[in-house]
Amino acid sequence: MKPKYRNLFFFVGIALLVLMLFSLDMSWGEIWSNMCRAGYWLPVNIALWAGIYLMNAASWYVILRDDRRVNISFPYIYRLTVSGYVLNYVTPLGLLGGEPYRIMELAPRVGRAKAASSVILYSMMHVFSHFWFWLLGVVLFVVMYPVDPGLGILLTVIAAVSLLVIYFFMKGYRRGLVVKTFRLLSHVPYVNRWSARFYEKNAEALARVDSQIAALHAQRKRTFYLSLGLELLARIVSSLEIYFLMRILTPEVTVVDSILIMAFSSLFSNLLFFMPMQIGAREGSIALVADRLHLTAGYGLFTGILCRIRELCWIVIGLVLIKVNGRRSTISKEL
Repeated sequence: MKPKYRNLFFFVGIALLVLMLFSLDMSWGEIWSNMCRAGYWLPVNIALWAGIYLMNAASWYVILRDDRRVNISFPYIYRLTVSGYVLNYVTPLGLLGGEPYRIMELAPRVGRAKAASSVILYSMMHVFSHFWFWLLGVVLFVVMYPVDPGLGILLTVIAAVSLLVIYFFMKGYRRGLVVKTFRLLSHVPYVNRWSARFYEKNAEALARVDSQIAALHAQRKRTFYLSLGLELLARIVSSLEIYFLMRILTPEVTVVDSILIMAFSSLFSNLLFFMPMQIGAREGSIALVADRLHLTAGYGLFTGILCRIRELCWIVIGLVLIKVNGRRSTISKEL
C-alpha cells in the first residue's frame, strides 16, 4: 500500500477515535470508577481479546494458506486482522474501513485478485458465523429458560431469518456471490450507477473471485469448515468477557447466560450497524438482555461500559499496528 493511503487510514482512525471519546455519554470520573471496580479483570479481558483475534486471524490464514503458492507469515496476518477490525469499529457502516485496508495491504504480497478473494471470503465467513451464533442463542434460550408467547414469536423470527440467511450463504458459496451481488445492486436506487460502472470495469476480476469462493466450498471443504469453526469458536470464547465482568457483581450469572447475552446483544447492536462502534446500542442491548434473563439491568450496563473501554484499548493498539505494518513494508522493500 502507498504510504499516503496508509497514513489516510491511520489519521482517519485517530480522528474518529477522538470523536468517539468526546461523544461517550459518561464523565471521565465514571469511566475511571468503573475501571477501578473492574480491577484486574479489565487487563484480563484485554488479553482475552488477543486470543480471540488470534482465532479470527487463524480463520483468515487457513483460507489464504489453502493456496500453497501463497507464502505469508501468520504474525503479519494477525496484525492485519487486528488493524482491520479497528477500522471497522470506528468507521460508520463497519466494513467500509477494514476490508479495503486489508486488500490494499495484502495486494502487493499476493496479488490483487488473491487479496480481494481472501478478504471477501473471510468477511463472508465472519458474517456467516454471526447467524450460526444467533441460531445457537435461540436454541440455548429455549432449552434453558421458559418462553412466553411474545418471546416465542421473537425467537421464531430470529431463528427463521438466521436459517434463511444461512441457506442463501451456502447457496452463494456453491455458486459464487460477488457477481450476483453487484447485479442486484445495479437495480438499487442511489447505488445502481456506481455498481454498474464498477461491475463493467471489474467484471473479469469479480468472476475470478466468485470462482475462488465456489472452489473453496466445493473442493476444499476441510478448509471451509475449519475457517467457519474458528470464527464460531471466537464468538463463543468472547462470551467469557461478559461472564468475567458480571461475576464481579453477582455469582448468579453462568457461562450459558453469558453466551445468550453476547448472542442477542450482538444481534440488536448489529441492527444499528451504521453507527461507529454502535455507540449506546451495545450497552443498552446488553442491559436489555441481562434484564430478560432476570439479572439486574444495571449489571448489563456496567458490563457494556467496560466492554467499550476494552474496545477503546484495542483501537489504540490497532492504530499503532497500522503504522507498524507500514514501517515493516518499507523496510522489506529497502531490503
